[in-house]
Amino acid sequence: MGEKAPVKIDETVPHSARIWNYWLRGKDNYPVDQAAGEQTLKVLPEIVDIARASRAFLGRAVRHLAGEAGIRQFLDVGTGLPTMDNTHEVAQRVAPECRIVYVDNDPLVLLFARALMKGTPEGATAYIECDARDPQEILRQAAKTLDFTRPVAVMMLGILPFIGDDDEARSIVSRLLAAVPAGSYLAVTHSTSEATGQRVIEAVRQWNRVPGTVPYHLRSPAQIAGFFDELELVEPGVVSCPRWRPEPSKVDGDWDMDEFCAVGRKN
Repeated sequence: MGEKAPVKIDETVPHSARIWNYWLRGKDNYPVDQAAGEQTLKVLPEIVDIARASRAFLGRAVRHLAGEAGIRQFLDVGTGLPTMDNTHEVAQRVAPECRIVYVDNDPLVLLFARALMKGTPEGATAYIECDARDPQEILRQAAKTLDFTRPVAVMMLGILPFIGDDDEARSIVSRLLAAVPAGSYLAVTHSTSEATGQRVIEAVRQWNRVPGTVPYHLRSPAQIAGFFDELELVEPGVVSCPRWRPEPSKVDGDWDMDEFCAVGRKN
């Protein structure tokens, strides 16, 4: 395949994936990311809990999709930096034959993608360097690994807030779903201001003032539900992340946070 081009990482400008990694107590971040992350923590200290709850939702959603729903293909758009229990690990733990394609446009994620590409021998794990705003290119490249005549779970966790125009965001989702057959699924996490109101609005305002960060946008639960207009929502519908099918052994399913989620089925 030839020599891989060296990945260029700018350590002087904060990046959302690295800031998120910092909130998750990861090590793949730089002082500039830590400073931006701490700025948000001063306004919204529960952002660490939000990051962890969002990650926990990923695990529960993928286990449901690979288990009860029988999905064997996943298109994870805006995957971010790898941590514990990535989509391919959770899915292939349930069904080793699962095929996963990760999509991101961050050079640091590209660097770590070489580790991500090690899945089970029965399945497949691939990485696409592509922008979420280019669904046709995502689909073109993903078709090398996924069979779009069979159901696919489209995972869009935490990526849609970075697409501020509502029409563009819905168009991206619609174009991806148009390419997958009936029996496919969409999973979304998205930030709101339902739980903490002005504090999360202020945290986002400060985030958007940090040089180099991609602007972040909140949406209401009703707007989030709009991404599922043509789908059948899986119970319990559009809810705060801790409330989506919490583990029976956990006690964190009865509280609200400003990260909502949902899973829907294409019929």
